[in-house]
Amino acid sequence: MPRRIVIHMGFHKTGTSSVQQVLRDNRKALRPHMRSLLRWAFSDVVSAARGYSMWRDPVTLLKFNTRFARVLADLPAMPKRVLCLSAEELAGHLPGRDDMGDYSAAPVLAAEMADIAQAQFPRAEIVFYLSTRAPDAWIESAYWQHVKSSSLTLDFDAFCARYPDAATLDSTVTQIAHAVPCAVHHTRLEDTTHLPLGPATPVLNLCEVPAATQATLTHAPAANTRPDMDVLARLLDANRTITDAKARKQAKDAILRAARETSE
Repeated sequence: MPRRIVIHMGFHKTGTSSVQQVLRDNRKALRPHMRSLLRWAFSDVVSAARGYSMWRDPVTLLKFNTRFARVLADLPAMPKRVLCLSAEELAGHLPGRDDMGDYSAAPVLAAEMADIAQAQFPRAEIVFYLSTRAPDAWIESAYWQHVKSSSLTLDFDAFCARYPDAATLDSTVTQIAHAVPCAVHHTRLEDTTHLPLGPATPVLNLCEVPAATQATLTHAPAANTRPDMDVLARLLDANRTITDAKARKQAKDAILRAARETSE
């Protein structure tokens, strides 16, 4: 049984990819202190969380619960270590998708995870961690992520008007804190820029990784960064002008590939 379980469940576009890269790249050095499970280790749980955020139905929530419980049940013994689960999709889909305008599914998902973890590991301390971001910076980043990864055709102002509650991350943190019977910690991305390992530092601190160990870790560069504005404009134009899904994806992949080659 882990002595502490840290659930880093979001949010998207707040440095979560950088956190996960630090955990992945330094797994060997961190092994004496913690074990990390990232999204690909429980992809079926993530899939159910995303589904529930869209449909809010009891069947999908039951799938989420069953799959999350199975992940915990299959863990090996780790009595002296901390378990960290890190995946922003545990909070559901990135808002701005169809009619999904906020993270209101996240408190429900958090409450289920807290109950399941406490039932399976009654002596373990359960802790939630959420990375947040200033609303204006977050909504702009979320918009361009949708432009890049979906067929979104709205301009930025129309996107903001359609999803006015999407960037209320601090409010969602408060709702999660009210929904779970355990500690909830949060840090804004802007407040981690000066930290030795950036947005990974608060997570490692919650996982009780000693400062001496943290000082030896490899610092991951910013991950999943936004392309230049001219590249983003071309992606938006592709969304608006290419109706065939396969052709649109090929065109956007070519735009992104050319941008990467230019920057190398």
